[in-house]
Amino acid sequence: MTIELKVPNVGESITEVQIGEWLKSVGDRARLDEPLVVIETDKVTVELPAPVSGRVTSVIKKRGEKAQVGDVIGIMEEGEVAPAAGAAGKAPAENAEEAGPRVMPAARRALAERGLEASDPTPTGPGGRLLKEDVEAHAPAGPAAATGAATPVTTGGERQEEVVPMTPLRRRIAERLVEAQKTAAILTTFNEIDMSEVSRLRKQNQEAFQERYGIKLGFMSFFVKAAVDALRLVPQVNAELRGDSIVYRNYFDVGIAVGGGKGLVVPILRNAGRMSFAEVERSIADLAARARDNKLTLEELTGGTFTISNGGIYGSMLSTPILNPPQSGILGLHAIQDRAVVVDGEVCARPMMYVALSYDHRLVDGREAVTFLKRIKDAVESPSRLLLEV
Repeated sequence: MTIELKVPNVGESITEVQIGEWLKSVGDRARLDEPLVVIETDKVTVELPAPVSGRVTSVIKKRGEKAQVGDVIGIMEEGEVAPAAGAAGKAPAENAEEAGPRVMPAARRALAERGLEASDPTPTGPGGRLLKEDVEAHAPAGPAAATGAATPVTTGGERQEEVVPMTPLRRRIAERLVEAQKTAAILTTFNEIDMSEVSRLRKQNQEAFQERYGIKLGFMSFFVKAAVDALRLVPQVNAELRGDSIVYRNYFDVGIAVGGGKGLVVPILRNAGRMSFAEVERSIADLAARARDNKLTLEELTGGTFTISNGGIYGSMLSTPILNPPQSGILGLHAIQDRAVVVDGEVCARPMMYVALSYDHRLVDGREAVTFLKRIKDAVESPSRLLLEV
């Protein structure tokens, strides 16, 4: 029986998608619910599963092409498919082409840099794809790659360029960043936080926290709690401009900026003001893991009231984060470094972090912004205040 592969409904208000990588080629077999093709939108990336077991007989929409919800993008012929042999998740190896890994462009460059064959690393991507991370795990980068230096791909001594379509998510990120710069009066204020006390508290309670909740106690939960406390004190930072009106909220949906598989995404902690430290840590770990695998849902990426971005995990010392419209504030965290500071008249080394608050000056005045950031500083430097709510 011939089965049409149609673009599914991937979220409210989304009518157009872009076809990503086909995980199965014409002639390839697929079992029921095995991923066939990646479908990209400006918010989420999803995989279209096989509606039946059979073979792919036609690819109508190729990678990079656009399609509407409901469009037919491929054809399958239903038929029996033998179960996979060997390790779970491995494609059946009845012919070399089907058994060999599909090499992603970034992985191909990494192979060339290291002088490896595609068969050397073990592929871990969907459908047996060979990822750049697989190559790096098999053979760490040399000095040039370690410093971030670009290595051109060469064939026969000729330099080459690779042109790929911008993903809908990357296009949407670009549009929103430009929109923020055009529509909001963005200003940034800075402060620094002594992380000594919160570091001591984490170290003192880490073992008990992990034993009870099954997850590490990180710094982010303290900043989420401190942000909620500061948002209660300065509600303008949790508000938004809507036409000629100001919308104030009595709830706190905090977005946590994370690097996803397709770019920066900001999944939301709903009702963060009601969450415990353990609930915050679990939620962030879950959202970050699914962001890397492009498994976040549309609902998890929309509707935040405030954002926290932690550039410190990449080594950033100081930055001016950009607003996530229509939000009015974003808190930027940075790397913790031991610095010489004066405490009680004496110079000593303390673990210090610069923090930045970018805000919409149309709604938030400088006094409110400084008050907000000072509240963050006070709460993190004296974390017991978060428990006593003082």
